[in-house]
Amino acid sequence: MVILKAEIERFSTNGEKTGWSFVFIPQEIADQIKPNSRIGFRVRGFIDQVIVNGMSLMPVKEEGFILPLNKPLRKSLKKEAGSVIELRLEFDADFKIEMPDDLEICLADEEDLLKQFLSIPKSHQNYYINWLNSAKTEPTRTKRLVMIVDAMAKKYDFGTMIRTNQAKNKS
Repeated sequence: MVILKAEIERFSTNGEKTGWSFVFIPQEIADQIKPNSRIGFRVRGFIDQVIVNGMSLMPVKEEGFILPLNKPLRKSLKKEAGSVIELRLEFDADFKIEMPDDLEICLADEEDLLKQFLSIPKSHQNYYINWLNSAKTEPTRTKRLVMIVDAMAKKYDFGTMIRTNQAKNKS
């Protein structure tokens, strides 16, 4: 397990990452967690005294990685941008995101839809699954299931599905 202290930073403007809070993990430290990795990977451990699992280390050019810190985590840490936190991290080899039963049932209604979903990279499948699982109400979850099924029928990626739905809602 790698132990380090880092300051919480925040992107002021950085494309899709604008407003994100994160800590920077230098390449040398990332190599201690997972040697020679140049692509994102999952970590587990502790941030201060908070247990974390399945957090994504994301590559940043040739400089190293960032570890995004979402609002619920920052709230439990009682820390914001500028605060220093202690990280104790290791590679999370056991991390898996399982397909929810309701999604599998909906996609299995039409054989091609399930095949389409399973043909996209696992990381892209996870976008859909995490988004579906983040629905707070049953009507929202149902709406998202319909959107995912429609996206697979039209062979849309996650971003295209979201943009198409936003455009539909504006008109």
